[in-house]
Amino acid sequence: QVQLVESGGGLVQPGESLTLSCATSGFTLGYYAIGWFRQAPGKEREGVSCISRNTVRTAYADSVKGRFTISRDNAKKTVYLQMNSLKPEDTAVYYCAAYWSTLQDMCIMTNLTYNYWGQGTQVTDSS
Repeated sequence: QVQLVESGGGLVQPGESLTLSCATSGFTLGYYAIGWFRQAPGKEREGVSCISRNTVRTAYADSVKGRFTISRDNAKKTVYLQMNSLKPEDTAVYYCAAYWSTLQDMCIMTNLTYNYWGQGTQVTDSS
């Protein structure tokens, strides 16, 4: 059974950092590109970042460039999102997602591309 389980969310003050983790099981992570998405109250889900199978390619939404870093450890079956200099507008439920990719060095930040999704973890501005 394919599973993606996010963790690491919580209450944060502006300027603080948080690292989200996405633990995967039920599939071979190395064959999948991974993305992080978020959905704020009243807004559509948006792509935050993605990483290719071989980690060579990463992509970020303009709103998080320079503040967020995506990484993966295929041996540990886990993907991470390091979030620095958090802002109130980063408040959202964060989801990790996966899609099987024939290309090792490419990833796409489009919702419809992804086959498997986690349940999400909440990140909330506490100011």
